[in-house]
Amino acid sequence: MSTPRSSAYLDAVTLEIEKKLQRALASPTQRRNLLQELFADIALEIDERAKDMILSREEDAISPAEDSMDGQLCFYDVLTDHYVQLFEVQLDNSEVLLRYSSALIEGATNVFWIDTQSNTRRFQSLFRYLLEDVALEPKRLNKIPVQVQRDLFLLLSRFIFFYNSVDKLGSFLRQFPLFPNAFLVGGAEDFFVIELADQLQKLKVEPVLLHYLSHIKLLQGMDLRMATSTRLKACLYSFTSPGGPMYPTRAVRHAAWDALDLLFPVGRYPRHLISLFFRLLYPWYWPSSCWNFIMDCIKAVLYSLLGLIYSSLEKLRKPKF
Repeated sequence: MSTPRSSAYLDAVTLEIEKKLQRALASPTQRRNLLQELFADIALEIDERAKDMILSREEDAISPAEDSMDGQLCFYDVLTDHYVQLFEVQLDNSEVLLRYSSALIEGATNVFWIDTQSNTRRFQSLFRYLLEDVALEPKRLNKIPVQVQRDLFLLLSRFIFFYNSVDKLGSFLRQFPLFPNAFLVGGAEDFFVIELADQLQKLKVEPVLLHYLSHIKLLQGMDLRMATSTRLKACLYSFTSPGGPMYPTRAVRHAAWDALDLLFPVGRYPRHLISLFFRLLYPWYWPSSCWNFIMDCIKAVLYSLLGLIYSSLEKLRKPKF
């Protein structure tokens, strides 16, 4: 149970949000700006002083801060438990249900992009709710229209790597809804990989890109159609060369090469040879490429020498019979 002081502050926060929502409804011209300000405020972290005011600090009390990511706590985390029931209400009006559920998907898309652009996971609790409590729960999933179900799964496909929920990937693919164009595109794995490839092309933040590429090995062994496989290969290949249109960093290029060689081992050496010729088109990268090549060679020689020395010492330590 929270103290009267913390309840008062929580009620005050709720009242301010309600006032801003009412202002947005009353002013169509300012609605977009007001909602953007509101969502930005909700996404902000709560400082330590505000935590003491809003949350209960009694020893036996359970605080939302215990479930926050990396010790961070946002106003969203405080309020979400109180309003999650809004998405559990049974609505008989199909048009209203479609409008509400579509707004949920659109809003979730926007806030997930906020996380990827800032490389934070403030809305991980929302993602887990949509994945574990909606997408993987047939009773809740069937409450929303079929088209929204499809949009939900496509949305989750784009962010499941980012929010570290790959342990649910198998169950997620098994629950994938049927699409009317499945006979042209393929099965659940094809839709998942297509969305993932499109997501990779849109990412511009290096740590996020590296995070995605580090999980790409999970696609190994998937039964993909030729068109899907080619699309993924082209996506990864676009990150292997310096310059436009992706302008990947050296770390991203190496991660993309590793993913490409792992998923598509056939033609590995011709790809590297072709890439070497294309690098000649970027002379401003030659000095750094030569320097990195020399450093890699020196490291390889040093590691080989250390390995020989270590093996020689091991042989000397072995007793002779």
